[in-house]
Amino acid sequence: MELKDLRILKSVAAEGSISRAAAELNFVQSYITTRMKALEAELDAELLLRTARGTVLSPDGEKLLKHADGILARVDALHEDFDDGSQKGSVTVGTVETITRLPEILTAYQLCNPEVNISVYTDVTKNITRQIMDRDIDCAFVADFTHHPKINKMEILRERLVLISNAPEITVADLKQKPMLVFKKGCSYRAKLEEWLLDSGVEKTQVKEFGTMETILGSVRAGLGISLVPEASVSELIETGALYSYDIPRHYNDISTDFIWPRDSGKRGMLDGFAETVRKFKEA
Repeated sequence: MELKDLRILKSVAAEGSISRAAAELNFVQSYITTRMKALEAELDAELLLRTARGTVLSPDGEKLLKHADGILARVDALHEDFDDGSQKGSVTVGTVETITRLPEILTAYQLCNPEVNISVYTDVTKNITRQIMDRDIDCAFVADFTHHPKINKMEILRERLVLISNAPEITVADLKQKPMLVFKKGCSYRAKLEEWLLDSGVEKTQVKEFGTMETILGSVRAGLGISLVPEASVSELIETGALYSYDIPRHYNDISTDFIWPRDSGKRGMLDGFAETVRKFKEA
């Protein structure tokens, strides 16, 4: 019997399904089944019952679960007693491109946890959220995250989005006819821009997709079209006259920047530490 077998049993009990437990623990389903069968053989007891609604624990399974809770709690306590406060291992951080304080946050965490290897993955909010669920990344900074029962969320700040153009004197009505320069679908800023245009009666708009914020800003400056971005990310360009900003209604220009991480993760201690670093920046 291994500790991971007890953790698998707990996950199956919590999820009510072997397939969902496999997804939660990032194992293939066949591995979960094999480990549970081996555990049943070792204890000479039936631990799981298959029902029309999924998988539940048998009376013997419930008995083992009580022992598992105690054993795993003691093991976790043991690790805490020997923990010197720093983390070890690796953490993959997902982010949208407009998190201006990300370098500061990563540096602060790295200084306190020099043995943690940090990797950064950039994409749009929708894809990043899916990567969190699939356990491909450990935590992320996203925009306008909606509630999910298996994901923790910490709102860092609310940002004001502005419409940007290279034209100093042009009406918002004229801007609506310009091509949209945006990230791929799944980007929260793009979704807000599309919603505003659609609600304004603009049904057909030319769309040009780009991979980086730098390219979008450069293309707007060149006159290829308009975009909707956080005001903080273009404040210097607006102040110098390199770009011009235009207001749109609050319903479309208000958006949150959020830090998210799984509620149940094998890197819980590390992610809680990362969240604490983010919290300090939020409160500073």
